[in-house]
Amino acid sequence: MGLQAPASQALSFVLNGEPVEVRGAAVQTTLLDYLRARGLTGSKEGCAEGECGACTVVIVKEHGAQSEYCAVNSCLILLPAAAGQEIYTVESLASGGKLHEAQQAMASAGGSQCGYCTPGFVMSLFAEQYRPGRAGACDLHALGGNLCRCTGYRPIRDAALSLGPAPAGRFLERLSQPAPPVAAMSYTSPDGLFSRPGTLSECLSLLAENPGARLIAGATDLAVESNLRGRKFPHLVSAEALPDLRVFEDSLESVEIGAGLTLAEIGARWTGAPEVLSEWLTLFASPLIRNRATLGGNLGTASPIGDAAPLLLALDAELKIAGPSGFRIVPLDSFFLGYRRTLLEAGELLVSVRIPKPLPVAIRFFKASKRRLDDISTVAACFALRLDRAGRVDAAWLPFPGASNKQKTN
Repeated sequence: MGLQAPASQALSFVLNGEPVEVRGAAVQTTLLDYLRARGLTGSKEGCAEGECGACTVVIVKEHGAQSEYCAVNSCLILLPAAAGQEIYTVESLASGGKLHEAQQAMASAGGSQCGYCTPGFVMSLFAEQYRPGRAGACDLHALGGNLCRCTGYRPIRDAALSLGPAPAGRFLERLSQPAPPVAAMSYTSPDGLFSRPGTLSECLSLLAENPGARLIAGATDLAVESNLRGRKFPHLVSAEALPDLRVFEDSLESVEIGAGLTLAEIGARWTGAPEVLSEWLTLFASPLIRNRATLGGNLGTASPIGDAAPLLLALDAELKIAGPSGFRIVPLDSFFLGYRRTLLEAGELLVSVRIPKPLPVAIRFFKASKRRLDDISTVAACFALRLDRAGRVDAAWLPFPGASNKQKTN
């Protein structure tokens, strides 16, 4: 078994191109609160739950052998999760008194009125302009996690569509280099402990030795509990550095998706996915959330309005679970026991989701919500059919979240 990194009283990461070290910060300090305390007030708090995008920053993430700028909500990132990472805020963009192209485009198009949301839009637009492989105009869906209450979206749209290829310079050059790895670490503060083990065995040992510890991945749900409900977690165990939770394999027999992959990563890796995956991802929260939220986290929270369950139930998925006694495989339709309750036992965690093949010949995902995009479900459902050789329905899946029965009908 590998050794867990010794507990440290300091956190270090790269912020706007410069190394920083943090001491004494509470474990549940958000990255947003830390930035504002440093005077980087371009990042704003509008909702504290990842809905408005006023707090958007970018993190340098792996993209093959190179890197990409990944736009995220800083209000939903606990500060210890930033350890070892490379982060840029809106203050870093301008240089030598000259605005960055993303900033200038917003100013020239009249895309800012009160200005509160503007830095968040600029950071999402910046990440989209530098998106690896982008050809043609910027994808307006990249701004789907940023809300504006006064300017109106037409000038913001015009600003986005006016941008050409990513300009030469330090930001483009940075993408030719690898991203910093998410490595094992441990951080202590007077109010608690944050552990990020590097292997599955280390993680299971930590959970066994600390029964009250809470697992954390992207924190898009847990951070809301902390921000809006004042929940405190004395010991958080992060799954972000576990290779076992980041597998992806599309074989003839099945598709296996690591529970620690973000929703955005799933969309990028499952290149041969059926059309329903695009239907599902587009309606699943916002790009900012999908860049952090994990598949395992969405299932593990057991929310009756979670968007992952309907699709995976319709695909007849099963779960790989690790615990003190080893691994076990359970059908997803037996995983949920009730509101926010699953059959996960103490010390267990989700490792991966397996979808058997052949996939259903007909499958559609539907979601009703107050807003079409960037909103929680009022109701969601996914319908799938499998046909026999004569073209007759052999099996049908009709899952609805929140229902007491989620059954396959033969």
